[in-house]
Amino acid sequence: MRRIEHLYFFFACIIITPILICGCSQLKPAFKEANDFFSQGSYKASLGKYEQIIVKYPTAGDRVLFQMGVIYAYPRNEQKDYQKSLECFQKLITDYPGSGYRQDSEVMISLINDVTSKDKRIITQQKQIEVFEQEVKSKGNKIITQQKQIEALEQEVKSKAFAFQNGSADKILIEKKERRLTLISKDKVLKTYKIALGGNPNGPKEREGDNKTPEGTYVIDSRNSNSRYHLSLHISYPNEKDKKQAKELGVSPGGGIMIHGIRNGYWWIDRFHTWRDWTKGCIAVTDREIEEIDKLVPNGTIVEIRP
Repeated sequence: MRRIEHLYFFFACIIITPILICGCSQLKPAFKEANDFFSQGSYKASLGKYEQIIVKYPTAGDRVLFQMGVIYAYPRNEQKDYQKSLECFQKLITDYPGSGYRQDSEVMISLINDVTSKDKRIITQQKQIEVFEQEVKSKGNKIITQQKQIEALEQEVKSKAFAFQNGSADKILIEKKERRLTLISKDKVLKTYKIALGGNPNGPKEREGDNKTPEGTYVIDSRNSNSRYHLSLHISYPNEKDKKQAKELGVSPGGGIMIHGIRNGYWWIDRFHTWRDWTKGCIAVTDREIEEIDKLVPNGTIVEIRP
């Protein structure tokens, strides 16, 4: 878990840093100097330079606060301080409500809060595991435990091998309540995935803009390898029933419902994306998972979406 935490903050820094040295010619040298300190590992010096920039160029404050927030949370910073990082992002949102960095700051606040909370639980669980392992060892059951772990891994390998050896899926089952997508071939489960849904997940989609994921039977009718969300498989919503219902309500049924990956540029979030429902009605998986699904699901595959 800590390794994943380090990765997404590391790549966040790689993605954001080049953006911050852009801008007017007067700001470029100052931002470059601050960024050079960061690249050299002089995080305290980099933060000090950014503090000077925000005093001299208050109009660039949102960019400075965002970068400072990233530096405070950067894993290689021995003085990293999540609380100060959160304060930077929150100040950006409060003082610069129209900033283009607002959305990214909200994402970072959410991730830091979630990670720190889960870290505490992980530490507690790790201590419990260590006590349990000691008890198992003292009773001579360590070999049995290891054997079970080996069997579980072997089963996982067999499951993955089955998926690819048996070729294409002929059905996709999406269970909204369980936040689960299952690939099925000849009534056999190939693989299951954890998913995120539309931001308003309860109930079937009724109209355009309601942020609901549809319910019913559809097919995969096209795909987009240049999607804003890595890869995407288009679901044939609305069907005739959906169109009829929308007509009765006097509204547009909407469309553009996809099974897709993470938004481009945010792949480092990886499986953290399932901590909340965040799409506009689509079904989301990780980038690695959509690549796998793309290979196993041909156009024409049936998609059943259950409540």
